[in-house]
Amino acid sequence: MKRISFGLLLIVAILGIFFISKNVGLQKEKVKEKPLAKYTFERLRNTKFTPSPIMLDKDLKQNDNYISQLFYYNVRQTIDGKSQYKKVSGLINVPKQQGTYPVIVMMRGFVPKEIYSTGIGTQRAGEFFAQNGFITIAPDFLGYGKSDNPSRNSIEERFQTYTTSLSLLSSMRNLNTGLDASYSGRIKADLSKVGIWAHSNGGQIALSVLEITGKNYPTVLWAPVSKPFPYSILYFTDEFNDHGKALRKVVANFEDDYDIELYSPSNFYSRINAPIEIHQGTADDAVPLKWSDKLVKDLEKLEKDVEYFVYPNADHNLLPGWETAIQRSLDFYKQKLL
Repeated sequence: MKRISFGLLLIVAILGIFFISKNVGLQKEKVKEKPLAKYTFERLRNTKFTPSPIMLDKDLKQNDNYISQLFYYNVRQTIDGKSQYKKVSGLINVPKQQGTYPVIVMMRGFVPKEIYSTGIGTQRAGEFFAQNGFITIAPDFLGYGKSDNPSRNSIEERFQTYTTSLSLLSSMRNLNTGLDASYSGRIKADLSKVGIWAHSNGGQIALSVLEITGKNYPTVLWAPVSKPFPYSILYFTDEFNDHGKALRKVVANFEDDYDIELYSPSNFYSRINAPIEIHQGTADDAVPLKWSDKLVKDLEKLEKDVEYFVYPNADHNLLPGWETAIQRSLDFYKQKLL
């Protein structure tokens, strides 16, 4: 009887261990992190973005005062727990005269991929700043120009614009190495003086970068998208062939799995520590005037350093009024970066 009881106890113990182990395994599967959780603003704040070499490529345009070139850098991505690097292309404008210059990182708005080429959305402003003593550098973002493809998940593709921009800013420390390879030390970047210029959806990327880093990058925003995510993208779906049906489904699925408030830039303005200058046209049919009005009020309530210019009858590209807006932007950078 004792042998039988001991044997039964042994079997029960083994079965218990088996079921406990299986249950622990199931619990681990249940708590496995969701793939887009790494893009919450809190997680991005605590993410170290690996600096990449910045490699200058062929000249695209030469002027008496500046040179426009392609450039490349790499963005580290974590997919299924494995790290891989994706190439990002972009446009850099460099003053021709020997010297050391402040840097303006430029973030464009939305452009359909089928009509996009490197520099669209930033080129005109970038050339103006380069003629006036600034190096400008604008990423194409993944899926554009000569960059590698983004995530196949359209929500993650959006978040990758944040990580692409944050990786470029982290890589600024390597910019002079890239410049030396092309200019043999004649042209250098003053890496203690880095600002941001952004237009339209690039404005939301810029606000996100300021919130995530908390750094003092003097920033100029032209007609910035500033509504809470995901309304900030759903607002524009009337321009889609399906009127946004597919995107609404993607967003709905995302909201089922994630807390949307953790991904919305409008919730984190308090973390901004940079002076901001905002320009907005009253006839803008892409970004309504009331959006920028509210953004400025929200920033002022938080006692942020913000200046606001409104242009009567100006459209999304601040026409008419471009010349005034670009000169005011230049004056802002001269005050904050020179």
